Amino acid sequence: MCGFPTPTDTVTPRHPRGQERVITANRQTSWAFADAYVAEDDALHWARDRARDAGLRSVSPGTGAALRLLAASVDAKAVAEIGTGCGVSGIHLLHGMRPDGVLTTVDQEPEHQQSARQAFRDAGFAGNRARFIPGRALDVLPRLADAGYDLVFCDGDRQEYQDYLAESLRLLRPGGLVAFEGMFANGRTVDSGPQPTEVLRLRELVRAVRESTELVSSLLPVGDGLLCVVKR
Repeated sequence: MCGFPTPTDTVTPRHPRGQERVITANRQTSWAFADAYVAEDDALHWARDRARDAGLRSVSPGTGAALRLLAASVDAKAVAEIGTGCGVSGIHLLHGMRPDGVLTTVDQEPEHQQSARQAFRDAGFAGNRARFIPGRALDVLPRLADAGYDLVFCDGDRQEYQDYLAESLRLLRPGGLVAFEGMFANGRTVDSGPQPTEVLRLRELVRAVRESTELVSSLLPVGDGLLCVVKR
C-alpha cells in the first residue's frame, strides 16, 4: 500500500527527468493569484461577512470558482451540499449549475441556513432553486435518492468524510462527481508530526480514493485543498 505523500514529496515534486521543482516565492504568489482569480459580488461578500460573524469557515474564492467550474462541467441539474454555512459555496455552485438546477443543502444549524437563503435571494436565485434540509448529514443523506445527483460537495464534519464518500457514491449518477473541502487542514495533512484524529481521517480518505480502481480523482491546490472524485 502506498503511503501518504511526505512533506518533502509535496514540496519538491520531481520532474519526469528526475529534476526537483522547488516551490519558489513566485509560485506561491501565482497560487495566491489563482485562488483570488474570480471577483465576488455583493451577495458573496455579505454571505462571507455573516459566516465570519458566526465563526464559520467559508470556501476561498478559488475554491468557489472551482466549484462553479465542476458544476458546469457535469451540466449539474441536481447538487447535494453537506454544510450550508451562510451560503458562500452554495452561491458558487448555483452559478455553475443549469438554470433549472436545484441545490439540496444540509446543515445542522437552521439559523445558518436562513442566512444562506437570504444570500441566495440577494444573488438573484429564485426560491425554488434551493432545498434546505436541517439536520446531521449522516441522518439526512440516507433519505436522498439513489443516483439522483450530478455532484455532491462535502464541507461538513471532516471526521465523517469517509462516511460521506460512501453515501455520495450511492447518490451520484455514473460520471457524477464528489468534492471534499479542507483536505490540506492548514498544512497539517502533510506534516510529519503527531496530528489529531481529523487529520488522520483526511489522510485515510486520500489513500482510499487514490487506491480505488473504480474512482478517478485529483487533489486540487485551491483554498485549503479540494479533493475531487469522479464515479466511473
